[in-house]
This record gives sequence, C-alpha cells and structure tokens, in this order.
Amino acid sequence: MDDSHRGRITKDGIRIHSPADFAGMRAAGQVAAQILDEVAALIEPGVSTGTLDAFITRRVTELGTTSATIGYKGYQHASCISVNHVVCHGIPGDKKLKDGDILNIDVTVILDGWFGDTSRMYVAGKQSRKAERLIQVTHDSLFEGINAVKPGNTFGDIGHAIQKYAEGNRMSVVRDFCGHGLGRVFHAPPNVLHYGRPGTASVLEEGMFFTIEPMINLGRAETKVLGDDWTAVTRDKSLSAQFEHSIGVTKDGCEIFTLSPAGKFHPT
Repeated sequence: MDDSHRGRITKDGIRIHSPADFAGMRAAGQVAAQILDEVAALIEPGVSTGTLDAFITRRVTELGTTSATIGYKGYQHASCISVNHVVCHGIPGDKKLKDGDILNIDVTVILDGWFGDTSRMYVAGKQSRKAERLIQVTHDSLFEGINAVKPGNTFGDIGHAIQKYAEGNRMSVVRDFCGHGLGRVFHAPPNVLHYGRPGTASVLEEGMFFTIEPMINLGRAETKVLGDDWTAVTRDKSLSAQFEHSIGVTKDGCEIFTLSPAGKFHPT
C-alpha cells in the first residue's frame, strides 16, 4: 500500500491509513504505554486511585502529550481506574486500594494529533488465586484476538477467538462494551466486538487502526452503569479484568502500537 490510499473510507465507514501514519500511532502508543509502565511502581495497598491519576496527569504533560479523556463528554480525569468488580470507566478518587485488589488503568494520550489508547491490569499487594487466573485468561484472550488480525480475516474472527478462549476457561465476555477504531480521532468505526462468529462483520484491510480491549468476568457477563453515568460494574459483583492494545493492520498481520517499553504489560 502507498500514501495514495491515505484517507480512503471503506463501505463500512472504516478509514484506511497510509504507511506514514503508522509512525504517528506508534509514537503516541509508546507514550501511553510508558505512563502505564511508570505508574506500576506506585500501586500498593493504601494508595488512592486519585493519587494514581494525579501522577498520570502530570506525566501526560511532562511527556509532551495531551490527555484525550480530560473534558471528553465532561470527564475530568486523565485515566479510568476500575477496581475489582468495576468493568470499565471507573472514576479516580479518594478510594484507597486494599491488599489483593485488582485494577485496570486505562490511558489515552494525543501526540501530534494521533491517539494512543491502552489499558492493563495491576494488583495491589498479594493477589488471590482466582484473580490471578482471571487476569491471565483476560491477557491471553486479548492475544488470541490479536493473533486473528491479518488482511482477509474479519472482525468476527477476532471476536470469536476471544470468546472461544474465555468461555473455554469458564469465564464470560462482556458484551455491553467493545473496542473501536481510532487514529486522529478517539472513537471511529468499526466497533470491535469481543465475541462473534467466524467470517462475519467487516473484512480486515491493511491500514485499519483499532483497539482490541476484552473485558472478561469471573461470573456472568451482564453489567450495569452506576448513577455517575460512567462507572460500569458486573451485575453479580464478580471480578472483572481487561487488557487493551491499539493495533494497526499490516500487509501480513498487525503491529501493536502500545507494547510496554519495559515489558510490564502483564502484572507479575
């Protein structure tokens, strides 16, 4: 593919980006991933989620980027921090972490107009065996989906790979939230479902940019949004986990823009 394809929109509304655009996404993704690397050192019992967000807010600025979430639909934080049974969009605040808490931190930065979006799991103190297993299965579910990314496959192939792996491990896939296209915008077509049937939905093409971000529950898949209109929780109060990468489709597979510079994507 050459630069002449830049900006083409498929019949499903998905933008096809040029080879040069990969560099912009790579740079933005690496800043977001670096921030998530750095915040890991702060996570321990007794630390508030607001303290973690304050650190992230400062690093977003120090690294020469802008937060994509501050001011987005009225949201006022540089991260979403989702603890235990919070599925996604947890709002940082005074809540202090307890020993054994698991948490997802989601950060999106803007660098030179490109959006870098990623999230990963952390553990405060000593994790339980069931939390450890949930985190591992969720991590591996994401990579099952990533392994299905190549031109000619479909978004249904991605969702099916994730669903098959998670449900094969007796866990459930959240269906109320999904991944999304991105690039010079925060959210764009397509919706990237984390469940589905092989061979369905749009066909993957070189130059598509999107996130894959499965949310996996130990219990049932159903969620509800709390009165703050942001925080989504599992209806049965079961633990939930999520990992997210930003992806670009290449001629023979994909590039992960948000790989951890320090190899810290998975908690140890």
